[in-house]
Amino acid sequence: MLNPQRTIDELKELRALTGDENGAQRLAWTDTWAKSRTWLRGKMEQLPVTIETDAAGNVWTTLKGQSDDALLIGGHMDSVPNGGWLDGCLNVLAGLEVMRRIAAEGTPPVTIRLVDWADEEGARFGRSLFGSSSCSGFMDPDELRTFKDKDGITMVEALGKFGVSLDTAKQAGKELAHAKAYLELHIEQGPVLESMNLPLGVVLGTVGVERHAIRFSGQEAHSGSTPMDKRRDALGGVSKLHLEIREVAKRHHGVCTVGRVETRPGIATAVAGQADMTLDQRHIDAGHLAAMLQEAKDASQRIAAEENIEVEWRRLWQIQPLPFHPHLIELCEQAVMETAGVSHRLPSGPLHDAAEMVHANIPTIMLFVQSLRGISHNKIEDTREEHIAMSVTALDKLADKTMAWLAGG
Repeated sequence: MLNPQRTIDELKELRALTGDENGAQRLAWTDTWAKSRTWLRGKMEQLPVTIETDAAGNVWTTLKGQSDDALLIGGHMDSVPNGGWLDGCLNVLAGLEVMRRIAAEGTPPVTIRLVDWADEEGARFGRSLFGSSSCSGFMDPDELRTFKDKDGITMVEALGKFGVSLDTAKQAGKELAHAKAYLELHIEQGPVLESMNLPLGVVLGTVGVERHAIRFSGQEAHSGSTPMDKRRDALGGVSKLHLEIREVAKRHHGVCTVGRVETRPGIATAVAGQADMTLDQRHIDAGHLAAMLQEAKDASQRIAAEENIEVEWRRLWQIQPLPFHPHLIELCEQAVMETAGVSHRLPSGPLHDAAEMVHANIPTIMLFVQSLRGISHNKIEDTREEHIAMSVTALDKLADKTMAWLAGG
């Protein structure tokens, strides 16, 4: 019998084991992360399963079914530094509880595989979704060889301590040979469901992202002797564009964020001759995302002309919107309705391992549970316990419906 309270209790147990007064400390490729995985393995070994670690460091727990066709349930045990008690690990522990229920009922019609993805957060080296992108084949090892953490330790060195090599990590892709569907539960990490007073939501897909570095170049000049109408102030470009991109986002019902601004020479007594900014734009619709980018570029050129400065753009990263499987969206909606009596469909602004399963052409769906205050990646991250219990129940119902679908029922 499914026991959602056990999941809540285990989440608290994990928090006590791997957290402190500042929050969760399960940074990937560290001893605390390894401790959490050892703890998890102890839970899994109580089931009639096999447990293995692939070439990318992902841990697979397999409950053999009547068919080799596999239903995957995924999550991640790693956290950001000073993170919350639910991000990532809820997915894994809820999946574990669903696997317990299925195992107790005998041999399932299809094989069930619970995967704990390695380094979803990318908090240590700045490269998110390492384990799942290695599996999907979208990880470029040469891109990562020179990555270092804040202490100067290379990614190659850190992974090597866990028996993982960039040269062979993509061999993990063989684990997807029989995968027919992928399910992932996650806290929303945003305010939408709470604002609507809804416990659960159906995720339509992950948004597309356009991330650029923008540089405005003007002329350094003395702050006291340069009249206002003679200035070529690079910061003026950043300031105006920052305000403009907020209107761009509103027009398209997307989001645009300036997360970093840096000026040179960066002193109180000089007009900025150079100003750098980052622009992160996200939308679930590829057309709107492209339009947002073009409107921001057009605005930057207009602003540069107004300020008598120059502007240049450099792409940092880009990913197209990744919609989830239409039939699984319907099954997820049914599971949510049966659990909560009400549902809402919404996109995911953050990326998740589920995006890499879409890349791998595996039918994929995500289920969201409400986040209090919309806060995540923070020690105050929280979800009502009754909503956590409902999310475990909904994931269980979704797993049953998906098994029946895969088995042709």
